[in-house]
Amino acid sequence: MADSQITKRALANSLRELMAEQPFEKINVAQICERCGMNRKSFYYHFKDKYDLVNWIFDTEFITLVKDADIEVPFEKHWDLVEKACEYFYQHHEFYRRALQIKGQNSFTDHFREYIRPLLLSRLAYLFGPEKFEEFEIAFFTDAVICAMERWLLTRNCMPPHEFVERIKRLVEKGAKVLCSEMERKEAGDSNP
Repeated sequence: MADSQITKRALANSLRELMAEQPFEKINVAQICERCGMNRKSFYYHFKDKYDLVNWIFDTEFITLVKDADIEVPFEKHWDLVEKACEYFYQHHEFYRRALQIKGQNSFTDHFREYIRPLLLSRLAYLFGPEKFEEFEIAFFTDAVICAMERWLLTRNCMPPHEFVERIKRLVEKGAKVLCSEMERKEAGDSNP
């Protein structure tokens, strides 16, 4: 592993340890550096600030996890990817529970939203074809995913990922069936003179 990666990982581990001990807003760069025996110059060579470090942890770990994932898979296989992603968050639950509590301009939630958005757009394009999606539609689905993930992860003793995914899957499938049934009834009513 290159020296740069070793340094970044040491800083990341230091931040993780500190976040397990105290709120993120009380952590400063000096503490992160002191914890891993580095100087502030090393920190700022690699990261803009502590928010950038949180995002780097997510980017390197989560993106590595899903980088080879095929968004264009059938509905049933898509749930495997969702569960794999949820497994990752569950394994690092305490870190992400605290990261999601970061509010303000550099919040982790904003970074997560920017990452999820193109994934959802690709998935929607696969499901619905080449139609162009309005900003409202993309934001609606992105917010739904972010809100569900936040609600799940912000719970101190959150349910296991397979249960979380199964509940969402059941809700989506049941909702789709009810909507289809309602639309069929409406169309049958519209076709009767």
